[in-house]
Amino acid sequence: MISTLLIVVVVLAIAFDYINGFHDAANSIATVVSTKVLTPFMAVLWAAIWNFAAYFYFTDHKVANTIAKTVLEEYITLEVIFAGLVAAISWNLFTWYYGIPSSSSHTLIGGFAGSGMAYAWFMGANPVTAVNQSAILKIASFIVLAPVIGMIISIIITLIIMNIAKKTRPATAEKWFKVGQLISSAGLSFAHGGNDAQKVMGIIATALIAEQVIPDFEAMPAWVPLSCYAAIAAGTMSGGWKIVKTMGTKITKVTPLEGVAAETAGAATLGITEHFGIPVSTTHTITGSIIGVGVVKRVSAVRWGVTISLLWAWILTIPVSAILGGITLAVIHFIL
Repeated sequence: MISTLLIVVVVLAIAFDYINGFHDAANSIATVVSTKVLTPFMAVLWAAIWNFAAYFYFTDHKVANTIAKTVLEEYITLEVIFAGLVAAISWNLFTWYYGIPSSSSHTLIGGFAGSGMAYAWFMGANPVTAVNQSAILKIASFIVLAPVIGMIISIIITLIIMNIAKKTRPATAEKWFKVGQLISSAGLSFAHGGNDAQKVMGIIATALIAEQVIPDFEAMPAWVPLSCYAAIAAGTMSGGWKIVKTMGTKITKVTPLEGVAAETAGAATLGITEHFGIPVSTTHTITGSIIGVGVVKRVSAVRWGVTISLLWAWILTIPVSAILGGITLAVIHFIL
């Protein structure tokens, strides 16, 4: 018998995936819009197509499995998952409204972990024991590592491209870089879909296991990944223009050459981390990549004040989401 709460949790999870799409659309379209390679509408359509295309390639679901194991099984209930999703959606909408490119991935992880810890506390257990500490440590470390890796790769790619194209006529180079941006933005959207859709898959699978609808993660029904990829693609189609402005123009001015380098670096970083099942932030990754192309020009080309503000948002996302998750679970606990 499928409970009403399970249906609510699944609907909320898919809603979060949709919000993730329009919140993070800027990650894959900001540079291609700011360089005027595509119009905003064509850019989100292009990104959405490649978000969904990832469904046919990413079939190992390693990232989803990592998310599912964030909270230990004995502390997982539908109420815990519900509270985590409410917290994640609340922080995502707040940061979207104010144009802050925070991590949808980390707000989901933080909300889920926080509600799990609150549940453990209400059960008389040590809250810290409710979470998979090695998984949380790995995820937290990539708050720093993902943008650094993206920045290093983007610097290398930019230098290689500049060396190859130094004897090419500027008009010809500009034409080829604009074509290159179509390819690199597609690659970034593809990697974004593959990485981020899996996070919600992990949450839905956890809910189905908690209600004994399925015995384990491997038995996840086919409708789960299909609906998650469709939701994130639909969300991307809805855009996220406030964050596009921050990502595409406020960090550093991006040319088509630099757009190719940044997007390729972001896609490469996401591909590597997905291979190892590490749920990293697409936002952090592409921000680091954009900083990298700016640094190649000169250090002062990067607006470090904007970057520091973003860093604070990154640092606060997991703890704030965890607190929101804990408070939501507490409200549910006292009401019920």
